[in-house]
Amino acid sequence: MAITTTASRLGARAFNETKPVELRPNATQKEAEVVIRAIYRQILGNDYLMQSDRQGDLESLLIGGQISVRDFVRGLAKSEIYKTKFLYPHFHTRVIELNCKHLLGRAPYDESEVIEHLDRYQNEGFDADIDSYLDSAEYDRKFGDAIVPYYCDLVTTGAGQQTVGFTRFFQLYRGYANSDRAQLSGTKSCLATGLATNSAASIMPPSSGDTAGWSYQPAEKGTTPARTFQPAASNSRMYRIEVTGFSLQRYPKVRRSNQEFVVPYEQLYSTLQQIKKRGGKVASVTLACSTGE
Repeated sequence: MAITTTASRLGARAFNETKPVELRPNATQKEAEVVIRAIYRQILGNDYLMQSDRQGDLESLLIGGQISVRDFVRGLAKSEIYKTKFLYPHFHTRVIELNCKHLLGRAPYDESEVIEHLDRYQNEGFDADIDSYLDSAEYDRKFGDAIVPYYCDLVTTGAGQQTVGFTRFFQLYRGYANSDRAQLSGTKSCLATGLATNSAASIMPPSSGDTAGWSYQPAEKGTTPARTFQPAASNSRMYRIEVTGFSLQRYPKVRRSNQEFVVPYEQLYSTLQQIKKRGGKVASVTLACSTGE
């Protein structure tokens, strides 16, 4: 069953209207390659994939029919590239959130689930914890050996779902074009407070034209200084760029803050480049005004 029309405005339509990707028996190489691309997108959180990151051995085995989709997912989730992107840089509660999202297509439902995975990781290691997702009855029921994991809680199936999972998922899902390494939350957990208090999260839309949208993250002290890289000398429209995690010049890299820049259209691209070089993440780009208006 599809999600409601109102809910579809939250950015889930791209998934809601797409059938699960399945590797059927006797699939051609072209069909297998479609499945491989879907696996990379899902398991690596829609992050950019370099040629050197591809798992050539797993791809060859899948195309040759020697392993299943589940085997490919297992190998990719245990790979060094997955660990580099999602294990090493993050707090472990965040790792569990991402594992649930990538492998089960949902957010964690309660704190006991997080504790269970944390204990297994500490006692048996990361690979054993990955196996616990892929060998679970839930994974069998949802995906089996042939279906690529997908975001199940964006649709209503009635099979083992919880309402709280839908609301919490929108703390992890930031839109179809966003990647799990480009979110403003960074390495911190998105759900720790809600899980600890057993409370439902409010739905935060993936995109919006105002400060209620996904892109807005206020400064810690409640103020965002307004500034420009250089004075505008044109009659073009002015754009406001909100940035989080920005490293100020002459300050140590650990000294970071939220900033706001107002620039004309001609300087928009170069300003975005400067922000990227300084380690900032663009929260939003909105029209400020036109000179003379």
